[in-house]
Amino acid sequence: MQAERTSSTRFAVHVDAALRAAGWEPGRWDIRQAEVWADALREHVSPAGHTHAVHTAAVEVWAEFGGLRVAPSGPGRQVAPAELDMDPMHGLHMARTLGDLGRALGTELCPVGAEPGSGALLAVDALGRVYALDHAGDWFLGPGIDQALTTLVTGTAPVRLTTAGLPAQRPAAVRG
Repeated sequence: MQAERTSSTRFAVHVDAALRAAGWEPGRWDIRQAEVWADALREHVSPAGHTHAVHTAAVEVWAEFGGLRVAPSGPGRQVAPAELDMDPMHGLHMARTLGDLGRALGTELCPVGAEPGSGALLAVDALGRVYALDHAGDWFLGPGIDQALTTLVTGTAPVRLTTAGLPAQRPAAVRG
């Protein structure tokens, strides 16, 4: 018999259960590992000279959720729930891609993990908004990591980024 949960967290029961099964608990904070990832990303320079933006929002996500492998169970609400590997090193060689999307969005993106099943890269911007980049497009997962994890674990359809949502400085060829 499973013990009854007597405390609550900021996540819905289904999301909380998946995160706890992966090793998360309220108050989890591994800043040492987060700093290792920050140093590795800062030091990496692609052959073409692209570098990663590392910001506080990313370090905070890594400290709390870094290293977790989340495997949700059950059906998703609108799409299949995503298995997550919260290791930012999945994005080590994606500095140019993240930089390009960040410029289009008017922000800086930093990797936070991946969806091994789909190959999507997960990234957070300097304001804490979370995105997924995959072969089918770029997706907005939520205004913060809590909402993004909920979207992914519950199988809620993410919002597709389109040129209509980009800043007004987009190239004339894209303008309607």
